Amino acid sequence: MALGAGTDFGNTEGSAFTNAELRNIFGGAETLTVNARTGTRTRSAYNAVFSTPVNGNPDVRIAAEAQQSSTQKPWASHEENLTGGSLRVAWQQTESSDSHSLTYSSVWRQLTGLLAGASPTVRADAGDSLKNSLTYSFTRDRYDRISAPSPSLPQRGYFVRAMSELAGWGPLKGDVAFSKTELEVSSASPLNVPGLRSDSGISVGGGLRMGLLYPLPFGYSPSASALPSRINDRFQLGGPTDVRGFKLGGLGPHDSGDAVGGDAYAAGGVNLMFPLPRLGASSPLRVQLFANGGRLVALKNKGKTKEGEGDPLRMDPKTVSRSMRSAISELSDGLPSMAAGVGLVYAHPAARFELNFSLPLALRRGEEGRKGLQVGVGINFL
Repeated sequence: MALGAGTDFGNTEGSAFTNAELRNIFGGAETLTVNARTGTRTRSAYNAVFSTPVNGNPDVRIAAEAQQSSTQKPWASHEENLTGGSLRVAWQQTESSDSHSLTYSSVWRQLTGLLAGASPTVRADAGDSLKNSLTYSFTRDRYDRISAPSPSLPQRGYFVRAMSELAGWGPLKGDVAFSKTELEVSSASPLNVPGLRSDSGISVGGGLRMGLLYPLPFGYSPSASALPSRINDRFQLGGPTDVRGFKLGGLGPHDSGDAVGGDAYAAGGVNLMFPLPRLGASSPLRVQLFANGGRLVALKNKGKTKEGEGDPLRMDPKTVSRSMRSAISELSDGLPSMAAGVGLVYAHPAARFELNFSLPLALRRGEEGRKGLQVGVGINFL
């Protein structure tokens, strides 16, 4: 049995944790992990995971998880409580090291703790909902994380991650039904400058992320009407780990100051990194110049309600399809919201720290830029 405590860093949040781990419980390389944590946004979070290899194969594992958490979301004037469980099968291809996972989850969500100034959109989604979903994810990591100064500061290679989630359709049931897909691609390459060594530590990188949330009808009938997405499930965009130069959730639709999220987004960025003078390429410190931007849009939920279905929010399939085409078209309508800046990067083995000075260059009405200093702590940056 192993006991541990410490601090952890995820994207936009730091936390303190304690955990206990039991290994080889039944003699087949099984593990049982129990974790409790509290953080800058997470009031409390508890989870227990039992994992075991399949037929003794360490590259294929099955895991059952139970979880409970309470998280503050000040950018949208509420708190979200989650209680549920999941069953996951994960496997890794030995030849390519590509990772796959397939997860069934059932989560009871409570949107509660509304602030006094919460917007009508947030208030309309307040209360309970049940999400039953099936999620597939794929990851290909070809970064030089071992030879780089730090795993969070790759100098060459590329990274691909894709995720697809299906909720509420067919036998999945629940209170929400949608398909949700995200794709992330990034790369880095050393920059050979005439007169400098090839291992000077200067590199150029770039990344692209995009996502789409498509409302679906409940059950099996493709002709049934669908409900619009909830704030729990929509995408949020903006902040120090994706589109720098904007507040957390600063891009996309807002209602009375609340970031209410969107159903389709695209974001990208480029950066140039070089070591500080006299420290050299092996130092985890870098200066970066960056430019990034993105768009986040929501469906226009106006259409005809099917006969006998009195909820005015319901959309027939043609309305959903038309609204989605309009949202995708809007992503490329005009310049994206953009920002540029300069910053200092420290790549610790556990996380990456950024102190950036950002200048918003273009933003839309209602969006919230962040001119000046911005601190980012995380593992996965755009």
